[in-house]
Amino acid sequence: MILEFRVRNFRSFKGESVLSLVASKDRSLAGTNTIQTHNSSLPRALRAAVIYGANASGKSNLIRALQLMRGVVLESAASQPNHMFNVQPFRLDQKSAAEPTFFEVTVLLDGTRYQYGFEFISAKIISEWLLVYQKSKPQKWFYRKIGINDSKDTFEFGPHLLGAKRVWQEATRPNALFLSTAVQLNSESLAPLYNWFSETLKVFLDGGQISPDFSTGLIQTVTGQNKITSLLSRADIAIKAISAVPTKGYKQSITFDPLKGTADTKLEEAELLLPRFKHTIDSVSADFELSDESQGTQKLFALAGPILDILEHGRILVIDELDRSLHPLLVRQIIDTFQNPDLNCNGAQLIFTTHDTSQLDTTLLRRDQIWLTEKRRNHSSELVPLMEFSPRKSEALEKGYLSGRYGGVPVIATQLIDESDCAER
Repeated sequence: MILEFRVRNFRSFKGESVLSLVASKDRSLAGTNTIQTHNSSLPRALRAAVIYGANASGKSNLIRALQLMRGVVLESAASQPNHMFNVQPFRLDQKSAAEPTFFEVTVLLDGTRYQYGFEFISAKIISEWLLVYQKSKPQKWFYRKIGINDSKDTFEFGPHLLGAKRVWQEATRPNALFLSTAVQLNSESLAPLYNWFSETLKVFLDGGQISPDFSTGLIQTVTGQNKITSLLSRADIAIKAISAVPTKGYKQSITFDPLKGTADTKLEEAELLLPRFKHTIDSVSADFELSDESQGTQKLFALAGPILDILEHGRILVIDELDRSLHPLLVRQIIDTFQNPDLNCNGAQLIFTTHDTSQLDTTLLRRDQIWLTEKRRNHSSELVPLMEFSPRKSEALEKGYLSGRYGGVPVIATQLIDESDCAER
């Protein structure tokens, strides 16, 4: 599970901001919304966290930061020696523009806590570190440092990191992570952390543009068909059956380079696997393609496969704008699913952004699960926990948020259009 994510000097985040999924001592909804970690120093973690904020306040940038961190971990070891990172420091301050970007994540894997992070500029990694807590005290597994104007790394290794450390050090290029390089060269000690990024952490930046391919692949089996059909029917979508139909056509493939931030698009002839939905009313049935369905049905179908997979394997779903094209009650049901121990028995977690204030309900979310992005006067973003405002347990959170009590709302003029324009006409 993820316990904490820190970011500094990335896009609109100038200073350091932290998103924590460590549960507070509040006992509200502890049996459903939290999960035991079996770690004495951090006894419970949150199953879900939500981020609210005004438009352009930084919500999506927080998701982008997690996505970029994952991309650098997975791709840097295989990149070319002259490869440049798509790092985007805060640009409205000259000092920040010349400083490195900072990412750090703390995760709990099989009872062991890993605190891993790095700093980087476009051309190279500036520093990289890993602390491991097998008990209460941290073990320094490795620390790597290089000056912005220097050409050679310095490494410090702790005794608990096993394997050919010097070989991995020599193989690590300035624009590659030591973690990624070592795992590529068969480090068993670092593989669990690398696998967390590759297999457990699933990030969807654009909540409205999720590919349906994973769900389509799932319905090729009878079990997958039944699970997705059941999910859609429980959402009150009247679909009798779903099938995957092979069709000849043109497939647009998009190869996204998370390091450069560029995408390569190709259109080629291929056999496509397309979902088909059967609707039945009385004795009349008709088949519909995915494009014939509503935007909400399309998104829910695309989400169905990933949600089922994430719950089954205890993964982490990070999604921007979960509520886009979905009814508030359906969004609530998705949140409830992650927070139902009987349905989420493997410790899956959900992190999402939304503008849907109806979810600000203390019967659904604990106060420590709610975060706000705030735009400061220098146009930088800051991530603020709702708990900082000490809301009462029974407080009407939606009303308080919309009234501006906690921040995270736009400062809007009384009128969006100048009435003088009308007077002149």
